[in-house]
Amino acid sequence: MSPRQIILPADATAPRVAREFLAESCCGSHEAAVIDEAQLLVSELVTNAVRHGAPPIELQVRCAGEDRLQIRVRDSERRAPEPREAEPDSEGGRGLMLVDLVSDAWGHEDDGDGKAVWFTLRV
Repeated sequence: MSPRQIILPADATAPRVAREFLAESCCGSHEAAVIDEAQLLVSELVTNAVRHGAPPIELQVRCAGEDRLQIRVRDSERRAPEPREAEPDSEGGRGLMLVDLVSDAWGHEDDGDGKAVWFTLRV
């Protein structure tokens, strides 16, 4: 299946818009198996893009066969994401840790005009 993509607003509504788009874009087998995890992780990456990135923020969803869902969040800030350890009482700083823990694979790439952070979930 070819990827579906959307340009997200660069504000606090972006994670909700991303979760809704993800739910609409997943095929039946992925939606039933990994949608909750995918929505959690996409919220984290989109929130990071809004807070630390630069517009435009783009979400790409790809059902890669029956066994894999690929998500990519791109923004125009070239600085690579920096995983960090959050303090126990800190409200933020755990997003990339969650992506690492929950996804089957993740990473980031410099695309010349910005960066993309991606993750894969297997059914």
